[in-house]
Amino acid sequence: MSNKPAQRPQSPNFSSGPCSKHPGWSVQSLGNALVGRSHRSKPGKARIKEVIDGTKKILGIPDDYLCGIVPASDTGAVELAMWSLLGERGLDILAWESFGKGWVTDVQKQLKLSDCRAMEADYGHLPDLSQVDCDRDVVFTWNGTTSGVKVPNGDWIPDNRQGLTIADATSATFAMQMPWSKLDVVTWSWQKVMGGEAAHGMLVLSPRAVERLESYTPAWPLPKIFRLTKGGKLIKGIFEGATINTPSMICVEDALDGLKWAESLGGLTALIKRSEANLDAIATWVNQTPWADFLAVEPATRSNTSICLKIVDPWYTALPAEEQAQKAKQMAALLDTEGVAYDIASYRDAPPGLRIWGGATVEAADIQALLPWLDWAFAEIKEG
Repeated sequence: MSNKPAQRPQSPNFSSGPCSKHPGWSVQSLGNALVGRSHRSKPGKARIKEVIDGTKKILGIPDDYLCGIVPASDTGAVELAMWSLLGERGLDILAWESFGKGWVTDVQKQLKLSDCRAMEADYGHLPDLSQVDCDRDVVFTWNGTTSGVKVPNGDWIPDNRQGLTIADATSATFAMQMPWSKLDVVTWSWQKVMGGEAAHGMLVLSPRAVERLESYTPAWPLPKIFRLTKGGKLIKGIFEGATINTPSMICVEDALDGLKWAESLGGLTALIKRSEANLDAIATWVNQTPWADFLAVEPATRSNTSICLKIVDPWYTALPAEEQAQKAKQMAALLDTEGVAYDIASYRDAPPGLRIWGGATVEAADIQALLPWLDWAFAEIKEG
């Protein structure tokens, strides 16, 4: 039996969603929540708009882009965008992990788009971005939450594109630079990088996306919670605090608290630095650790939020696939039992391994304290 490390993370919350609350958070932060008040009251709408305005400020979203709160987390925001905008022209849809593959299923089997090119890659890799035709519409995840593979930049998206680019950026926004001029729709959820509470999505629309909404009517019916237009015109109130459905005012207050925390650090630049420091700590450890490696093959594509690791020790790789999966789960369970890392098993559809959230709400000191425990847990499953 190997010796347990002496130091433990102050916060063992390394889940990739819902993610760790920001340092210093407490339930008292929600004391001013407008509980019992209508979200359509003047104070309620003002509080919601404060979230929208604060988000645009910290992220540097252009003034002519719209930002709104929509139902059903990032999933709802992505679905809303696809159901409302797709079908006007052909589509290139990219997938290199489970959520991207889910969007492929939606457009092929639910929307049944006839002109759809699905460009897929295995876990750890990106599709060939040079083959994407941005004169068609494009749907992709900016950061593959279940694979730890991100697009390195937006250089592959031309400025003079004819189609719309729709980016599921739920584990990227607030931790990576979004090249807004390259993107027409961006979605995310509060419970990812900012560690907010669940069930609410964010939707950003470029002027080109608004033009599509007002000039194109999809061939399929739209549920009420997906409707962004009325009489062929954008419902602007959605982007000014009048949400489609009833949001939780406690969640709104929590989102505001997170934005204030981000502002106190120095805004987006500080958030990105915190997340990148977490990746750097793990990368240094990986370089010194023979049994572990990143799932993402190319360094430029390695996520600094959903950091996915695979076990490469020859003892482990010689095991049958089922036993590999069992050993990886056993390792995550040991760390959970010790109270040093919760919820870091790889996603159920991903190759067996570990997934450590390194977003801005996670302290680098906690990542550093965790790493020796990974060595301990691996030694335990290998010896056992």
